[in-house]
Amino acid sequence: MKNLYWKRVLIKLSGEALMGNEDFGISPEMLNSVSNEIKDVVNLGTELCLVIGGGNIYRGITGVSKGMDRTTGDNMGMLATVMNSLALQNSLEKLGIPTRVQSALPISAVCEPYIRRKAYRHLEKNRVVIFAAGTGNPYFTTDTAAALRASEMNCDVLIKSTLVDGIYSADPRTNKEAKRYDTLTYMDVLSKDLKVIDASAVSLARENNIPIIISSIFENGNLLKICKSNEGIYTIVN
Repeated sequence: MKNLYWKRVLIKLSGEALMGNEDFGISPEMLNSVSNEIKDVVNLGTELCLVIGGGNIYRGITGVSKGMDRTTGDNMGMLATVMNSLALQNSLEKLGIPTRVQSALPISAVCEPYIRRKAYRHLEKNRVVIFAAGTGNPYFTTDTAAALRASEMNCDVLIKSTLVDGIYSADPRTNKEAKRYDTLTYMDVLSKDLKVIDASAVSLARENNIPIIISSIFENGNLLKICKSNEGIYTIVN
């Protein structure tokens, strides 16, 4: 671990990234690809924890737009993150990576409840800890849950691995003139209202001096480069 740039890392994975080329759900090929990327990071000696979104299965805010009660929709979204977490745990353990899933909602039949001291001990024993069910509360995104857990676990950095390779001045999928930022301050992200990460997550990371890195889940080897030497393709917010 002495040669690692980032020693304790929280990776926030986009639920949509697990779809691969599917319209919804979990792509086995994409799940395997993500797991191998994580395995490479773990084999460096990185102490690693994960938060996964649930947008590939259900997004609470989408249900709200169609008339569902917000609390009910968000609870369903949190359960979707538990499903993703269990799928990733299974995939990682097939690769020989010891993991624990801790849920903010008590579901003792399939995973541990979230207990900070226990999670901390898992990390010290080189187990990957997957935090499921967001914060356990409606109205908070999994981005905010990631910033919260990164703060509680004293992580060196929060890496959001998503569908784009950084933060752009506009949506690069619709605007070819959009420019990718290499670095931004927390206040830049908040004042420009850049939507790649939730404002509450940015504020929490700012309060606890945790850098945020935005990178693409589809860039093979990128996570490894970031964790080992702080190289690769990304935008850093600090």
